Amino acid sequence: MIGFGVVGQGLMRLLSERGEEMEARLGGKLEIVKIAVRDTSRKREASVDPGILTDSIDEILDDPSIQIVVELAGGVDEPAAWMRRALESGKHIVTANKAVIAEKGEELIALAEEKHRFLLFEAAVAGGIPILRVLREALTGDRIVRLHGIVNGTSNYILSRMASANLAFEPALREAQLKGFAEADPSLDINGGDACHKLAILARLAFLADIEPSAIPTQGIDIVSARDMEFALDFGYVIKPLAIGARLNGALDLRVHPALVPVDSHLAHIHGATNAIYLEGEHLGPVMFSGEGAGAYPTAVSVAGDLFEVARAILSGSDDRATPPYGVPLRALKKLPQLPAEELKTPFYLRLTVEDDAGVLADVASALARHRVSIETILQTVDDEEGIATIVLLTHEAFEHAVGAAVSELSRHSALREQPVLLRIVR
Repeated sequence: MIGFGVVGQGLMRLLSERGEEMEARLGGKLEIVKIAVRDTSRKREASVDPGILTDSIDEILDDPSIQIVVELAGGVDEPAAWMRRALESGKHIVTANKAVIAEKGEELIALAEEKHRFLLFEAAVAGGIPILRVLREALTGDRIVRLHGIVNGTSNYILSRMASANLAFEPALREAQLKGFAEADPSLDINGGDACHKLAILARLAFLADIEPSAIPTQGIDIVSARDMEFALDFGYVIKPLAIGARLNGALDLRVHPALVPVDSHLAHIHGATNAIYLEGEHLGPVMFSGEGAGAYPTAVSVAGDLFEVARAILSGSDDRATPPYGVPLRALKKLPQLPAEELKTPFYLRLTVEDDAGVLADVASALARHRVSIETILQTVDDEEGIATIVLLTHEAFEHAVGAAVSELSRHSALREQPVLLRIVR
């Protein structure tokens, strides 16, 4: 094992607690013989024989008796180099590192296929939910036409607390950090980068598409305020951090952003750090998977599942016929066109904070009409003491470029007191 943090220690405890049952299921024994860490003297919660700790990666990668390397260290460039060396030396790999798979996956998977080695990464997406295995194996008889879901528990926790406790963004983030749901540097979670990596992996499996994370339009949750939560609820919605993928007329619609979802939808009831992924098959129709998306045990369960798959193949003598990581050879992934974000047609939520002057509401309606954006519902509140009005509206379906142009025009209005907040609606 490379790395022995929360997930690594969770895996150690899992293998220890359920060792006999696992051995019975497997027909053999999994043994952790070496763990590479930066500091071998550091105290850890999980009990571990100090003799198997090492600060040298070479002790693992150069040991011919080690058959499987579990990479749980995090990062991109260093872990990618370690995985490359492991594959070159004939070892199988299990990892929870979504960034490596999203950004360096093509190179590593090509090498795994060439060497006929396993490279499995179920734990990289949605923690304990076996969504990658479902896409790779269980649903291969159907054609996935759409997926969307909550794949970042930190963002979902923050927005859930903002909604349930009427917290502002910063206090909700601090609470998430205190509870261990958010890192000291939460950038990748709140700016959508983590969900973007996961969506790239999901899209490769669901649509057999060659997707780069940098090509996925991504928006973070930090534009959402407690006021938006309240207004959304007034209209019958809650705000959730979504990753979305769909086939549309031969192209793919891929995006990561916060969105309003109806209060009676399944995703509206996914709270806290829970993840949920909705899939729609051409013949199967809709199906949803939900569960803990992070944490020691949920993620360790997915790592253990991958370990079992590799170990069974080794014990049966078939590990030289490893299943391709995406279920098909890498060459089967196609470069599909992506729908430009501005060509997306969807309803929108728009909040404007303006001076309470006569004619402002009419100006807002006129700007939207000029760009052929139709208003479905509108609400205005006034703070008489401050002389400020808040205009909140929902549009009918409209092209994003049209709504964007209208909002750009309104951003220059002399009565505007704050930057407009524009969110998509997913029904």
